[in-house]
This record gives sequence, C-alpha cells and structure tokens, in this order.
Amino acid sequence: MLQPLQLPPYPFRIIDDNGRLTLFDEIRKKHIIITPEEWVRQHFVQYLINHKGYPKTLIKLEGGLKLNGNQRRSDIVVFNSSGEKILLIECKAPSVNIDQKTFDQVARYNMVHKVALLAVSNGLKHYYCRIDFLNNNYQFIEELPDYNQIQV
Repeated sequence: MLQPLQLPPYPFRIIDDNGRLTLFDEIRKKHIIITPEEWVRQHFVQYLINHKGYPKTLIKLEGGLKLNGNQRRSDIVVFNSSGEKILLIECKAPSVNIDQKTFDQVARYNMVHKVALLAVSNGLKHYYCRIDFLNNNYQFIEELPDYNQIQV
C-alpha cells in the first residue's frame, strides 16, 4: 500500500511490473519505479500542474548539475516561459525528517541554479523559501505561489 501524503491525491496510472510498482511519469513520458521519494516527487509535480498552474512543459525532473566537480541531480526545476529557472524543489521520502542537512543540500544545489524560490518536501511537510540574492538573505513563506504570481 502506498503512503497517503499531505498533497492532493492524483489518479496515477500504476502497474505491477513483476512485483515492482511503477507509475507513468507525465513529464519524462515513461514508467518509473515507485520509490518513496519518487512517490513524493510525482505528487508534488501534479500539485504544481493541477493546483498551482505550472505548465508541465516547463518542469524538469532529475536534471543533472555539477557541484564541486561531482555530478548531482536536482529533483524538480521549474522554468518560466523565457527559459529561466524560477523554482527548485528537493523531495525526500516521507520517512526522512526535513532538517538542517536537507536545507543545506538544497542551498548547495542552488549555488549552481541560482533560483529565487526554493521548496523542500517529504510529502508530509513542505517548506518554501524566497532567496534575496541582492541582500544575501532568505525568508520562509507560508505557501508556494501560483505560477502566474511569480515575478521574474
């Protein structure tokens, strides 16, 4: 049984592939094995598209990035219609507590991406943060803005 999350439910196309559950990923257009982290990522993507108005064509999943010479992957990066990155999201499994280490990870990734809006979620708790690069500070915000509210 897949764990219910604190994100709106979505009728995923789930199939049992020889004992491994997979779901159809609308962004990558292929079936993906459902790990706890992937379950969160897929729900968050559907939340972005169906509840926050983010165009699915502007969402990239598990994009590569180089950090200190090492290859890493960003869970979700969202772009605006000009191709600029506007949102970076780090997803964790529901069993993973979101702590300073998690925020440090997304901050390191953002040293490469330089995105003004960050989100961290384990599917049960979600944190949103605006980065002010000019004044070198950040502010936690209550809710993720809708796509049409983001000023870039």
